[in-house]
Amino acid sequence: MAKVIIIEETTKNPITLMGQRAGVCWGANIEDPEKNYKRGLDCIISGHHRVMEYVNVEMILDGYSARVIREWYTHIGGAPTRLQASTRYIKYEDFKYVLPHTIEKAPEAKRIYEETMKTISEAAARLENECGIPREDAAMLLPLGMETRIVDKRNLRNLIEMSHQRMCTRAFWEYRELMRDLCAALKDYSEEWAYLVDNYFMPKCEVAGYCTEKKSCGRKPKKEN
Repeated sequence: MAKVIIIEETTKNPITLMGQRAGVCWGANIEDPEKNYKRGLDCIISGHHRVMEYVNVEMILDGYSARVIREWYTHIGGAPTRLQASTRYIKYEDFKYVLPHTIEKAPEAKRIYEETMKTISEAAARLENECGIPREDAAMLLPLGMETRIVDKRNLRNLIEMSHQRMCTRAFWEYRELMRDLCAALKDYSEEWAYLVDNYFMPKCEVAGYCTEKKSCGRKPKKEN
């Protein structure tokens, strides 16, 4: 089962930290956590979101498909960095993959999908063991549906901007599930994170007040309407 694991280096009290950083430039008292919290809250409510870039988020994304992780990598603002499990040295006897919900619900489709994955796994193992092909070359058979694992580092502002795009109904289904798991993990990390997730992690239509997509899901009216 795919999961998001928040690493302890993640900022525990992000709103308080934002207020402390802003207070340095304002010549304010940064020794009082309560004042820092209030100042940080004022910053984000007022739209001064650059302070969000001081909030560190480090996590492990485990069990998601290589396909959705490729999309995750497109959100490069704020200098995020990451490490990903290598496909060059995958153990084919432990080859795991993501099963889309639509295929899981259709018995014949599920049979075809699972048989294909099994064939890929067996073929790659044979290339390596019987034909002497280097594992890194045999791995070229692997589909984007394979499970993978990454260690990711980015900041709060980057994640909020990501949520606006990837919590949209028109986003790739697995990415929406990843965002759901991320939000749940952050909310469990601290009360300040729970506030930020509840109030700032949302699809872009909730931010704009109308749908910006060419093909709307109907959640919000189009701007022209």
